[in-house]
Amino acid sequence: MNILRRSLVAVAATAAFAAPLLASAQDIKPRLIRFGYGLNEQSNQGRAVKFFAEQVEKASGGKMKVRAIGAAALGPDTQMQQALIGGAQEMMVGSTATLVGITKEMALWDTPFLFNNVKEADALLDGPVGQKVMAKLPEKGLVGLTYWENGFRNLTNSKRPVTKLEDLEGVKLRVMQNNVFLESFKSLGANAVPLPFSELFSALETKTVDGQENPYNTILSSKFYEVQKYLSVTNHVYSPWIVTVSKKWWDGLSKDEQKILQDAANASRAFERQDTRAEAAKALGDLKAKGMQINELSPTEAARMRDKLTRVNASIAANVGMELWQETQAELAKLRAKK
Repeated sequence: MNILRRSLVAVAATAAFAAPLLASAQDIKPRLIRFGYGLNEQSNQGRAVKFFAEQVEKASGGKMKVRAIGAAALGPDTQMQQALIGGAQEMMVGSTATLVGITKEMALWDTPFLFNNVKEADALLDGPVGQKVMAKLPEKGLVGLTYWENGFRNLTNSKRPVTKLEDLEGVKLRVMQNNVFLESFKSLGANAVPLPFSELFSALETKTVDGQENPYNTILSSKFYEVQKYLSVTNHVYSPWIVTVSKKWWDGLSKDEQKILQDAANASRAFERQDTRAEAAKALGDLKAKGMQINELSPTEAARMRDKLTRVNASIAANVGMELWQETQAELAKLRAKK
C-alpha cells in the first residue's frame, strides 16, 4: 500500500507541476475575428477564407472564431486597410495593388511580365523577396501573413483579336485606378481609361470602353463574355492577394494565438492556390464554350511588349528601390537558369 500511495503522490505531484506548463502551452483566449474580403462567398476567395476559419477554430479548440464577411460588406480594400490600421477590424485579404499607397514596395508585384509562370511567382512571393516586401507592413500598422493568388491577368475586347503589339493601338481599355497600369497600357498604344470595377460591365456594354484585363475567373464570374468577343491570353501581370492583420490587434495576441493564425494562413495558401488554378483552367474552357474567340500571345510578341515597357519598369525600380529590384531580377535569373 505504501508503494501504491507513494506512486499516487508522485503522479499527483507531476500533474500539478505539468498543469501550469500545459496552460502556458495553450495560451488561447476566446476571440471573435472579423475577416473581410471583396468577392462573394462562392468565389475562390470566399472558399479560402472559409478554409482558414476552419483551421483556426480547430487549432484553438474552438476558442478563436473567424467571422468571414465577404462581398465588400466592410468596404473596398482601401477602406478595410484603414480599418485594420486603426484597429477597428482584425483581418482581411485584398490586392497588393491597393497597398501601394501605404507601402511603396508592393508596387513590385505590379511589374508587367515580371513572371513567366506560377512556379516563378510562388518562389518569389514565398521566398526572401516576398518576405522582405511583407516586412515593410508592420511600420504602417499592418502585419502580412501570406500571399494568395488572384492570377495572371488577360485581355478582352470587342474590337479585334490582339495577336501583336499593333493590335492594341487605339483600343479604349479600362484599367485599375493605379498609375503603373495606366502608364503600361499607354506605352503599349492603348487608350487607357481608369474606372472602378463596379462600373466596368455597363461601360463595356455601352461601348464607353472597348475592353478590360482580368484573370479568367473574374472574366467568367462577371459575365464579360456577354459584352466581349475576343480574349487574348497575354498573362501580362500576375496579381497576388495578401492576407493581412491589424498590428494593433496582433500585438495583443499571445505567441500561441499568433502561431495558430500563421499556421492557418500557411495552410490556406496551398489550398487557395490549388483551388484558384483549378478554377482558372475550367474558366478558360467555359469562356470558350460561351463563344469567346481565344488566342494566345506568342513569346515573340510578349517580348516586344516587354521591350516597350522599359521606361515603366525603370520607374517601378526607382519607386521600390534599386536594391530590391536587383535582388528580384537576380532571383528570377537563378530560377530560369535551373531549367
